[in-house]
Amino acid sequence: MANILVVGPHPDDQELGMGGTVIRLASQGHRVLLLDMTNGEPTPLGSPEQREIEWTRAADIMGVKRRLLGLPNRSVMHTLEARHAVAGVIREHQADIIFVPFEQDAHPDHRAVTRIVEDARFDSKLTKIDLPGQPCYPKWLFYYYATHLRWVADPSFCLDITEQMETKEAAIKAYETQFVLPEKNRRVVEWVRDFNSYMGSRIGVKYAEPFFTKEPLGLGSLDTLAM
Repeated sequence: MANILVVGPHPDDQELGMGGTVIRLASQGHRVLLLDMTNGEPTPLGSPEQREIEWTRAADIMGVKRRLLGLPNRSVMHTLEARHAVAGVIREHQADIIFVPFEQDAHPDHRAVTRIVEDARFDSKLTKIDLPGQPCYPKWLFYYYATHLRWVADPSFCLDITEQMETKEAAIKAYETQFVLPEKNRRVVEWVRDFNSYMGSRIGVKYAEPFFTKEPLGLGSLDTLAM
């Protein structure tokens, strides 16, 4: 089983972008940790206390643990301190695989977080550095789509989440102040389902989540390919 770290700029980004995959990986016995870089507040109807209740409920629904790094929402900066903080989490978790938001995004926090994690992956393997845990270098870095751009994903691969779709939606709706109480945001839940349906149609399943990789994937055989 693998140690998997799923990084989100704000609580709910992981659920929206790859919640089905998180649920599937956890159900398969992988050790999945969600790392929230910020608490996502302020928002119109939220508060730090309420948001924590919501992200805790969402994690329980998905069957995973999560941790808050505590960077400032709306002003995440790519700094050495932020890199080392993430590298420490990578080493403590001994992450084999990391998921981060796709680098093209309209939200400055998303772009900054992706850059921080990419560099923290390198920092985590260094010796003679003041970081917790043993040095490690995650084998894979994958990008999920939590984009604010009106842009169609062009993924490297998609993962079937047909069996996980209903649970994913429940985890998203756990964020009541973000996607249930604000009437204009309820459409987001419908859009996510529509998007996952479209991605599923690309690989011959009902629902799927798309991912991008800059590093080539190796296959032992073609037996597990969809379609």
